[in-house]
Amino acid sequence: MPTILGQNQYGKAENRVVKITRDGDTHHIKDLNVSVALSGDMEEVHYSGSNANVLPTDTTKNTVYAFAKEHGIESAEQFGIHLARHFVTSQDPIHRARIRIEEYAWERIATSDANSKFIGADEVKHSFVRKGQETRVSQITFDGEKWEIISGLKDLTVLNSTNSEFWGYVKDKYTTLREAYDRILATDVSARWRYNWTDDAERMPNWEKSYEQARKHMLQAFAETYSLSLQQTLYQMGSRIINSRSEIDEIRFSLPNNHHFLVDLEPFGLKNDNEVYFAADRPYGLIEATVLRDGVEPRIPLDMTNL
Repeated sequence: MPTILGQNQYGKAENRVVKITRDGDTHHIKDLNVSVALSGDMEEVHYSGSNANVLPTDTTKNTVYAFAKEHGIESAEQFGIHLARHFVTSQDPIHRARIRIEEYAWERIATSDANSKFIGADEVKHSFVRKGQETRVSQITFDGEKWEIISGLKDLTVLNSTNSEFWGYVKDKYTTLREAYDRILATDVSARWRYNWTDDAERMPNWEKSYEQARKHMLQAFAETYSLSLQQTLYQMGSRIINSRSEIDEIRFSLPNNHHFLVDLEPFGLKNDNEVYFAADRPYGLIEATVLRDGVEPRIPLDMTNL
């Protein structure tokens, strides 16, 4: 045979599942986008077309929705663990399951107080508004023995209006950028962190608390770092998480430098004292790096485009 089959996987991508938990009049919402990828003994379906080892992708879709009812959705990570374990342990040909999840956050709509003149002004606990900030992401991988849990977020836009400089850099004949001693620092944070939980015999992290705390430490480090470069800020963000959360061993960032340039107002007889900026969406500097606990080997892919 002149060719052989290489790495392969299959599954159902982007299953949108919304789970409403009703606690009396108080409702809770989980909104996920779940992608399932399965791999194992799949040579024959590629070579001969035999589907004998193939669990239909439609079945994986149905499993996602059934598990939302049977197991609930405590967290994206826990839901992914239930799914991955099921596919690997219930189907002999399946040796590895990878579950990728995006979570879209909602918050309750604040309603009028009880003394309002409007009808229905009593406290409402079933109305939500979609948060316009980051998307939470998770990737759960299981091979029948070991787990790998990578969580994180994307599209978290942050900005410091001062306490940022950029100077002392290399200059050649093509350099036109002026040194900055008081600039805006802004970025859209994309971050993935890897948990050191890999075995069912170990105590599982509290996924919801861990995410909230990692996000908190990340934002605090961004706000509290007097930045001489975006690279320095990135390292401080990662170090704060690693040093504060013992369950996390590795974190990788991809940070576009969302440039803000001072507008030249002199043609109008006006002085621009770091007040008016042009926000350029492209091109942008792109700063990427991994921060690790000492002694830990990196495992998060360098290219996080599809992670």
